[in-house]
This record gives sequence, structure tokens and C-alpha cells, in this order.
Amino acid sequence: MHNIRLPAVTGSFYPDQPEILKTMISDYLQRAASAEKAPQAIIVPHAGYIYSGEIAASAYARLQSKYCRIKRVVLLGPSHKVGFTGLALSHAEAFRTPLGDIPLDAEATASITHFPFVEYREQAHLLEHSLEVQLPFLQMTLDSFKLLPIVAGDCPAELIEELLELFYGQDETLIVISSDLSHFHDYQTAQRLDRQTSRVIEQLEYQLLDYDSACGRVPVSGLMALAQKKSLQIETIDLRNSGDTAGDKSHVVGYGAYVIN
Repeated sequence: MHNIRLPAVTGSFYPDQPEILKTMISDYLQRAASAEKAPQAIIVPHAGYIYSGEIAASAYARLQSKYCRIKRVVLLGPSHKVGFTGLALSHAEAFRTPLGDIPLDAEATASITHFPFVEYREQAHLLEHSLEVQLPFLQMTLDSFKLLPIVAGDCPAELIEELLELFYGQDETLIVISSDLSHFHDYQTAQRLDRQTSRVIEQLEYQLLDYDSACGRVPVSGLMALAQKKSLQIETIDLRNSGDTAGDKSHVVGYGAYVIN
């Protein structure tokens, strides 16, 4: 492979040494509860691992079910570096992490290029961390798989729901949505706001979700719209903030882990 998206935040958001990275993720996963059945979709945070890794592991540990047969991951996260409308694909053949290269799913990519709101935007992927930080967790919990990485700009939930519906329910496909919750409130305020946001997510009231509630509002709302349409349930399995992990409690960021079984 010649066209490889190189990691942008290794060494800052997570360790750049493979063995240290493996040990860190393994420790997080061992402390998380497993499940008999692997979820079909998850929502996970995307901060530095010392802040949100334990919360993300609460969802990823459920992929270790002996019944998990995931071969394709559809991964959506919000754009933090580039402003645009719609959803951004990458021409890369693979995404690299310290744990190796993950091949992109050309077939899955081709199946969504007809949507008018989907375009190739390499700049959206180049420095984006919301997708990248999920990759080592996926590599540690799944066998070989192909990736469909999508960076979300401004896009209505109903359009994302239409795209996700192409993939949801396929036995070998996992949908991963990347999002943090509230930002830079004090500890107690963040707890209150994030509990409210989790209720909104569980009740599938996607019209009520805003950027103050979740930086990944766009892809999260799309998954909520899909769940509403298909009468699915989104379950909160972990809800904490950086004040619970490695940060002080005066200015915290909220993190939640959610699953659709």
C-alpha cells in the first residue's frame, strides 16, 4: 500500500510505543465489564487516553464476546480542524497506528459515494483525532477488519441515518460513533449536564442534542435517528468526566459510553 494516512496524535493522545500502548489498552479492558453479546453500535469518547480511555474501554470490552464476528467498522467522528458541510471520506488505502495498518473498505466506500452530501476531503482526515484514537482500541478487540472512516461536518441527522441504515444490522459490521460530552464546566455542573444529555440520548430525542451537549452531535444524532426509526434502544454503560480520571475538577470534559445491542 502506498497511500496511507499516518497518525497525527500518537505520542500525545496515546503512546507511540506499541508495547506501552498495548499494555495501556489491555489494562483498561481488563477493568471493564464484558458482555455475552457484542453490540451492533457504540458511542465512545475521543480524548487523550489518560482522560477518556477507561470510559471508551467500557464499550470496547463488549466487543471481546466470543460471538463477535466483526469484519467491517463504520467509524464516524466530528471534525475539529476543518469546517465543511456534509461527510468526508478519505482516498487512503489504509490508516496507520503504532499497532499496524488498518485497510480501508473500498467496497463500503463505493456504496455511499452516490450520496450528494458525501465527498472526499483529505484535509478533514489529515489531523483529525476523533477517529484516530478509536483505532488502537479496535485493533486490540477485533480480529482482522476493514475500516470505513467518515469525518462529519455540518449534516442533518436524517441524512446520516439514511447512510447508517445501509450498514446497520449486518452481522459482521460495527458502527462506532466518536463524541465527547460537555466541555470546561466545573465537576458538579458537568455531571448534571452529562446526565441530562444521556437521558436525551437514551430517549432518542436527537433534535434536542446540541454542540454544547456533545461535540459529536452530528454523528450521534444520526445514530439516534436510526435507533428511533428502527425502535432500538441506546443504553448508557459508563458516564464520567476528566475529573474522575486524570484531570482537576475545576474545568472538566464529559465522557460517555453507550451501546446498541
